[in-house]
Amino acid sequence: MKSIGFIPLRKGSKGIPNKNKRKMVGRPLFTWVLGEAIFSNLDEIIVYTDDQDIISFIDKEYKWTTKVKAVLRSAESASDTASTEFAMLEYCESINYNFETFCLLQATSPFTKRENINDCLSAIQGQYDSALTVVNTHRFLWNENGTPINYNPHERPRRQDFDGLLIENGAVYTTTKVALQKYKNRIGKKTAVVKMPEDSLLEIDTEMDWIAVEQLLIERQKRAKTSAKITHVVLDVDGVFTDGTITYTKDGEHTKQFDMRDGMGLEILRQFDVNVMVMTSENSELVAKRMQKLKIENVYLGVKDKYSLLQNILKDNKLSINNFAYLGDDVNDLTNICSVGWSIAPNNATDVVKQHADIVLSKPSGAGAIREACQFIMNYNKRF
Repeated sequence: MKSIGFIPLRKGSKGIPNKNKRKMVGRPLFTWVLGEAIFSNLDEIIVYTDDQDIISFIDKEYKWTTKVKAVLRSAESASDTASTEFAMLEYCESINYNFETFCLLQATSPFTKRENINDCLSAIQGQYDSALTVVNTHRFLWNENGTPINYNPHERPRRQDFDGLLIENGAVYTTTKVALQKYKNRIGKKTAVVKMPEDSLLEIDTEMDWIAVEQLLIERQKRAKTSAKITHVVLDVDGVFTDGTITYTKDGEHTKQFDMRDGMGLEILRQFDVNVMVMTSENSELVAKRMQKLKIENVYLGVKDKYSLLQNILKDNKLSINNFAYLGDDVNDLTNICSVGWSIAPNNATDVVKQHADIVLSKPSGAGAIREACQFIMNYNKRF
């Protein structure tokens, strides 16, 4: 049975300009749910958008998977007055409902995990024709006329004795093709509920919401970390191998400066069976040649969504993120910095990276930082 994920994105955003593309913990907001969808049990994920920048981003960024497809939506379905159902049905009719299960995913719900998607897909395998994600809230609710909705204020229950209420968090909605065709809605006749953590109830409508959600995501990633033996190290290039500066001529990129001591450190590290990988957002011929000289085989150039690519490497090679160290210096490294077993930053990294890195080196980038990181990894691994 074919199941498709559907992520509707509009170019305009009144509350927070360019919200879908804005970096949340160093990644475009929409890539949080897209990345999880890729590693879920969905067969295909459609990003339905009127933003050509997002379409170009997806076409370039996710060549390592066949599951993702960006589709240009009509101006009518992207208007301020168009409903999400309008966009859903417009796309479904364009493919003649060629699926068995439809899964609506909201880009403004970055707390969504692949497990939540899979649970919703599983829920409609039996008696239910739709499923949605909810949060169990223990808040006491009132009507505007001053009457309580979900409790007796004269017998106020303790939190641990209070069932509370289930509230839609707007993250995941699944429905069967039959129900979608019949009801023209994300919800069918008999609906299953899938619980998500309470913090996933937060919506991103204001700058304050953005700050709160970003901090919660950072803490979630960091809480999942477990120290283990380091078997792999991933390095950024500009601001790690180099001091972050380059020279240009009229013909383009001219030179980058590398520290020979860093190369020696990596050579020694490989002798201790630590695999070295390079992951950079730049697609540089100079970098490719330098890594070839250093005999580093796993080099990933032009990567904008570094976290999703790292997740794919973990999945394909059956590896644990806790066995990885990551060396980065700027915001596009931040999600990996917050997620790997050990994160390391050069002394001259950006403040936000140094704030969340496990280790801040005494050496700056391009001047022995990698060599120092290699020494730390070798010393740390001795305990194993």
